[in-house]
Amino acid sequence: DAGEAGKQGEIEFRNVSFTYPDSREAMLEGINFTAKKGETVAFIGSTGSGKSSLINLVPRFYDATQGEVLVDGVNVRDYTLKALRDKIGYVPQQQGMYDSFTAEEFLNYIANLKGINKKEISDKVTEMLEFVNLENVRKKKLGGFSGGMKQRILIAQALINDPDILILDEPTAGLDPNERIRIRNLIAQISINKIVIIATHIVSDIEFIANKIIMLSAGKIIKNGSPSELL
Repeated sequence: DAGEAGKQGEIEFRNVSFTYPDSREAMLEGINFTAKKGETVAFIGSTGSGKSSLINLVPRFYDATQGEVLVDGVNVRDYTLKALRDKIGYVPQQQGMYDSFTAEEFLNYIANLKGINKKEISDKVTEMLEFVNLENVRKKKLGGFSGGMKQRILIAQALINDPDILILDEPTAGLDPNERIRIRNLIAQISINKIVIIATHIVSDIEFIANKIIMLSAGKIIKNGSPSELL
């Protein structure tokens, strides 16, 4: 279906609430925000504030209990899951991957899962490895990668089908300072022509790259604005 006029390259939450099926207590309540192409939106809050629940509503790992989540003006429920996930690259908090795969094999595997044209896969894999500065270890097994290298290969797999939206859940948690800087620089490059959404509790990692910072507490937005406004 065609989206609302002027809504291309946009995510919008309209009065969204979410309650887990086995819980009576709302995890999110009355969430409203809009993100547009070229913007990086960071959700900040302590553990249990609802950050991960919120970002998981976009690719429909969960569905909103109330309200609407719109991508390009269309309710996410009205997309097929494949069409929706073609638009979204996702970097999970947990670095779960096959340690016996090399970096090259892993990206080939993901590219096939995402249905990329087989004639394009080799070039795409090389492009992504170069982008995240892992071309020199393409034949190395993931089990021998550092935490930061694993995070970069997860960013590469999320971008391999050139999605419009990149979602990152705690992308720098547990990384050393140098790797955190590398990840921040990658995110800054990616956000030029995509929507980037980050869930984090590390303020210093996003204050220089986020256009919007949204502060969550107990499932509600308590403050939002640009980094300079919030400072």
